[in-house]
Amino acid sequence: MQDCIFCKIVKGEIPSAKIYEDEKTLAFLDIAPVNIGHTLVIPKEHFRSIYEIPENLLAETMKTAKKISGVIKNTSDGVNVTINNGGAAGQIIFHFHVHVIPRLASDGFGPWHGRRPYKEGEMQEVAQKISSQIL
Repeated sequence: MQDCIFCKIVKGEIPSAKIYEDEKTLAFLDIAPVNIGHTLVIPKEHFRSIYEIPENLLAETMKTAKKISGVIKNTSDGVNVTINNGGAAGQIIFHFHVHVIPRLASDGFGPWHGRRPYKEGEMQEVAQKISSQIL
């Protein structure tokens, strides 16, 4: 993609603070980190989201994310490994990427909590609806 900022980083057209690179993936520091050390892991090839990336490349990207999170956990109290897919989910750059976010007990972000519990019987209904569509 010509206008994709992550593709430009891969090509070396835009500088980044690279922390890891192999044949298929690249990891670099996020310019707007949740905490210091917040890293983005991307496939070098452009795919918009988890729905487009081939499974073998998804696996390679996640291997790199695991490698990075293993290092980050040594300097933090925990690590979030997250993927945002779509604008409503917080995806800003539409090039598939994994966030590896160092967490500190004192960072003030806390764990996620649901906003609405399931109504009577709703959980089973939703589970059935989703599972019936899995190929």
